[in-house]
Amino acid sequence: MGPIYTLEDFVDMLRRRAGMILRLFLLGCLVSLVWAARQPHVYSSSEVIQIEQPVVASELARSTVEGSSGQRLQLIEQQLMARGTILAVIEKFDLYADLPGLRLSEKIDRLRASVTLEGVAAVPEGDNDNGALAVLTITALQKDPELARAVAHEFADRIRALAAEQRREKSRETLEFFIRQEESLQDALSELENELEAFRSENDLSMEGSVVFHRGQIASLNEAILALERDIIATRLQRERIDPNARPATVERLEADIATQVDSLTTQRDLLFERRETIARSLETSPEVQRELADLERGIENLQTQLRTVATRRNEAEVGFELERNDRGERLVTLEEAQTPDYADTLSRKMLALLGAGGSLFFALAVAMILELRHPVLRTARQMERETGLVPVVSLPEIKLPKEPRGLRRLWLGRRAAGRAGRLARTGQKA
Repeated sequence: MGPIYTLEDFVDMLRRRAGMILRLFLLGCLVSLVWAARQPHVYSSSEVIQIEQPVVASELARSTVEGSSGQRLQLIEQQLMARGTILAVIEKFDLYADLPGLRLSEKIDRLRASVTLEGVAAVPEGDNDNGALAVLTITALQKDPELARAVAHEFADRIRALAAEQRREKSRETLEFFIRQEESLQDALSELENELEAFRSENDLSMEGSVVFHRGQIASLNEAILALERDIIATRLQRERIDPNARPATVERLEADIATQVDSLTTQRDLLFERRETIARSLETSPEVQRELADLERGIENLQTQLRTVATRRNEAEVGFELERNDRGERLVTLEEAQTPDYADTLSRKMLALLGAGGSLFFALAVAMILELRHPVLRTARQMERETGLVPVVSLPEIKLPKEPRGLRRLWLGRRAAGRAGRLARTGQKA
């Protein structure tokens, strides 16, 4: 059964509990003033970095640094929040020197919590969202405004330096990888060529070129021999066309010329025969030798193809390294430098004190309500009629007798009364 239902009941409760409410309110205000006075101000400063695209288009000169800017900046953030980096910043600015009781790990945790990095995603081109960032904001919270600006600027400088060094390091590692790959392929190709030369020497394959090339030479020689034989036949047929009625000297001269041509063509044919026989003998090897020779030649061809591919990629890596070394790739540019804040981010001490006073008043009223609910007493005829349904015939008001004085007040009043009685007695005697 609750005694407070109407505004009159609530006002009556305030009147009866005014002393207790006032004491709790004053005590809460005092605590709020002390708490507000001990609360430090916190200032924030932010530096904004813009992520610029490469100066040279990727279609003209492709960078060797893969991955989106968001992924790279996430790795940089992990490096910045490492223990060594945080400790270096603390030592540089002598942070938390006013808190000598803090342990080193607590200082590191505080600085980590006071620095935030927020990125704004770049507008995607079509449906290709590669996680690139357009703007990066570094915010630092500190008790001193100048210190907040210095810490935000320090972290921004470290981000720019780490981003540039990371890109240069990746491009350099890529270039060194392809250089090592090219040198390895060149060594392997030289070794295989030496092996092929040794194999030819062991198997008496001194002719240069491959088996396919030799067979092509034989086919060409056969065609040349066939053409010479046709010429020989045609030259011999010219003897039948000599006029038998001509002078003997003329006939003899013509026959001599024809014989000379036949001999020349025959000599050429014989030389081609010898050449063909030499090549044919060089090809008269066992199937195992031919197979091994073909494997060696195929291996050399594969290595040459790989070497050409690696050389092309090495050239691209050199271009990418030059782009990064000359700062022509992706860059982090300061869009808005960190400034010294004019106002604190936290609430003022007056506002904190007012909030504490309001909370104290609410707490005092809550305590008064709880006490009323713990001791529900019917104090008026209206409450009795509402709770029981009975209408009281007579309602006697509460008569409060004056409280008997206690302690020092009682002693002071006693002495005052005794003094007054003595003065009256002296006045009567004189009369």
